[in-house]
Amino acid sequence: MDLFDLTGKTAVVTGGTRGIGLMMARGLLDAGARVYVCSRGAEACAAAAETLAAHGDVTAFAADLSTEDGAVAVAAEVAAREPAVHVLVNNAGATWGAPLEEFPASAWDKVLDLNLKAPFFLTRAFLPLLEAAATDDDPARVVNVGSIDGLRAPAMPTYSYSASKAGVHHLTKVLARELGPRRITVNAVAPGPFESKMMAATLDAFGEAIAANAPLRRIGRPDDMAGAVVYLASRAGAYVTGAVIPVDGGISLTSAL
Repeated sequence: MDLFDLTGKTAVVTGGTRGIGLMMARGLLDAGARVYVCSRGAEACAAAAETLAAHGDVTAFAADLSTEDGAVAVAAEVAAREPAVHVLVNNAGATWGAPLEEFPASAWDKVLDLNLKAPFFLTRAFLPLLEAAATDDDPARVVNVGSIDGLRAPAMPTYSYSASKAGVHHLTKVLARELGPRRITVNAVAPGPFESKMMAATLDAFGEAIAANAPLRRIGRPDDMAGAVVYLASRAGAYVTGAVIPVDGGISLTSAL
């Protein structure tokens, strides 16, 4: 259906070499977009490019998104190859867990730098490319990746992670109001548990219990995340902005487990 067709569009997915980012990159490629993915490790980028090449036109490059300079460098890398960017997916992230009495200041700095500051600086750095792609009927899109842990108090002692994701959700609304007149929508998805390196330990320990408590009785699958980002990036989602969409099978409606 052409409502979900992304042929001719260019998308950038940060943290797109594994987990949710890889799922989103694959979905965008399958819908017809040309996709750039970036991540810190060059080897991971090469492996992701090889995996994603079967789905479409993909370019992967290494980048450090934990600083403003890194965000500017990513935008410059893409600008050297593309006159416009239709979709920016701010997915790169980190987590940290430790008991309250032991939680280090460095965990706040690391997690907030990547999870909260990077989406802001990346969106700002990409504004010229996003504005170049935007039209009245088909705005450019920013999709931020939050978390259901930013919607509720999590069971695990991941203080900086849950706070950063709540911040992402609010930043999404602030930017949506500001960038709407510039023909750019800004939305967030709040994933529940999906198979990923970040979630591996939690799912090993509690996966069966999490699935059993979910209203839909399972954890997320790659198509669930691919479908969400394609909706927001396509003509189907052109009139949606400032939304935070849980993609969690209803888990955020239940207890923190």
